[in-house]
Amino acid sequence: MRHLISMRDIGKEDILRILDEAEKMEEILNSKKPSKILEGKILATIFYEPSTRTRLSFETAMKRLGGEVIGFGDIENTSVAKGESLIDTIRVVSNYCDIIVLRHPAEGAARLASEYSSVPIINAGDGSNQHPTQTLLDLYTIKREIGRIDNIRVAFVGDLKYGRTVHSLSYALALFEGVELHFISPKELKMPREIIEDLKGRVKIYESDKIDDLDVDVVYVTRIQKERFPDLNEYQKVKGSYKIKREHVENKDLIVMHPLPRVDEIDYEVDKLPQAKYFKQSFYGIPVRMAILKILIEEFEKA
Repeated sequence: MRHLISMRDIGKEDILRILDEAEKMEEILNSKKPSKILEGKILATIFYEPSTRTRLSFETAMKRLGGEVIGFGDIENTSVAKGESLIDTIRVVSNYCDIIVLRHPAEGAARLASEYSSVPIINAGDGSNQHPTQTLLDLYTIKREIGRIDNIRVAFVGDLKYGRTVHSLSYALALFEGVELHFISPKELKMPREIIEDLKGRVKIYESDKIDDLDVDVVYVTRIQKERFPDLNEYQKVKGSYKIKREHVENKDLIVMHPLPRVDEIDYEVDKLPQAKYFKQSFYGIPVRMAILKILIEEFEKA
C-alpha cells in the first residue's frame, strides 16, 4: 500500500485493516483530545476539480492527527495556469510534503502521478474512473450502520455510467460473501458493460430502470453528473430521472446513502427518516481518511 489509486489494487484484508483502524480513529475524533500521531507530517491537497467534502475531510483528518496541510483547489492561481504539466507539479510538490491527495478530471491521472511522486499518492477522484477513499468510507458506513458487509443487498440508483463512486464500491463489495448488486438507471446511464462482465460470477447482479420496489439493505443514490456529459442534450434527456421519496423507503429495514452533493435525486422529506444516513456517511469520511493517512505514511516510512 505505497499508494491508494484504485480499489482494484487492494484486497479484502487491506480493506478490513483500514476499517478497523478507522474505528480507532473515530474514538480519537469523538474524544475531542488532540492527537500527535502525525505530528510534523505535511499533507498536500492538489485539486484540479471542485470539492467540498473530500478536500475538507482530508484536511480535517490530517489536523486531527497533529499534522499540517498545504495545497490548492483553484488552479487559476497556480503554475498549472501557466501550462505546467501534472508530472512536473507532482515532482515539485512531493518535495514539500509527506503525502499527496490528488483530484484530477482525467482518468488515469492518479496512476500517472504515482509513477513520478516521491511520496504516497491518494486518488481523490480521476474523472469518472475511481474514488477509492469514498468507497472505503461507504464500506465503513455500511459496517457501522448495518453491522456487516457480507450478505447484503445494495441498490445503486441514478448515474451508473459516469459515477466513479458506484464503480469503485461495486468492485469492493464483490470481495465480500453473499452480496447482491441491483443497478437501477435509465438506459443511457447503465453500468458500463465491462464492469458488469468483471463482476459476473463474483456477485449476483440485477438490472432495472424502476425504483418502485426497493427490497434491499442499502439504497445508494447518485447525482446525474451534468459535468461528465460530452453532449448536454443527452444530459437534458435523463435529468431528474429518479427521485427517492419518503414512500420509497419509509418503514423499510434499509439505509439510504449518497456520496453528495445532492441536487434533486433525494426528496428533503427523506432527511427526517431514520433510514437517511448520507450526512452520517459524510462524517465517517473523517475517521476513514485519518486511518488511510496514518497507514500510508507509516508504510512508506517502513519501505
